[in-house]
Amino acid sequence: MTSSERSFRVEAVVLRHRDFGEADRMLTLFTRQRGKLQALAKGARKPRSRKAGHLEPFTRVTLQLARGREMLILTQADTLEAYLPIKDDLLKTGRAAYLVELIDRFLYADEAGDAALYELLVDTLGRISDQADPWLAIRYYEVRMLDLLGFRPQLFACANCGGKVQAVDQYFSPLAGGVLCPACGRGLPGAWEVSVDALRHFRHFQRSSYAQASRAHPAAAVREELEQLLQRYFTYLLERELNSPGFLKQIQNP
Repeated sequence: MTSSERSFRVEAVVLRHRDFGEADRMLTLFTRQRGKLQALAKGARKPRSRKAGHLEPFTRVTLQLARGREMLILTQADTLEAYLPIKDDLLKTGRAAYLVELIDRFLYADEAGDAALYELLVDTLGRISDQADPWLAIRYYEVRMLDLLGFRPQLFACANCGGKVQAVDQYFSPLAGGVLCPACGRGLPGAWEVSVDALRHFRHFQRSSYAQASRAHPAAAVREELEQLLQRYFTYLLERELNSPGFLKQIQNP
């Protein structure tokens, strides 16, 4: 943003908001054009505010923002997609919260925009909204997000010795950045076993379009294993656990 650019328009997904002052809200946004931003919505908590309905989490909006003395100020908001099925279903809400928490944790404010990552988030919110079982859509989001953020794990050769991955159970090491063959991974601290089937689906999602990936139908045990593998990898990268997976478990297994 140039110093002379006092006002500009963005397309964004509202990641979260918090109360600010007596009647305002501070918004955390992921925008197509400018990456992650924070902006103040003045008066958004007032009962008659016209902005409030456009600023709920998981809403895709167009916003007019102006540069204030210390922060960006929201001057206009219009909804592009409300994803109402997400907001009407607690389980879908939890899944959407997981998507936006990943974006929020990995990105710093005022980084350059990433249109591909923005489109991935928007597409996956749509899939969660529309699908009864979005397990595959969420796994695809995780795998593609790792690619776009520069954390793509090595899955086709041993990350230590470079040997070709064989059709046997392997190991996965976040520190090494991918799969380890049995000779390199066995007994290595911080490495854990990964089955042939889980690795096969991980590799399939990594190299496929969503249409191609959606043809996969992994067994329940493989789904659980791959989900846990990705969660452990994210915990390593972020150096802390995410909040939303625990919430999802609580509402799925009350």
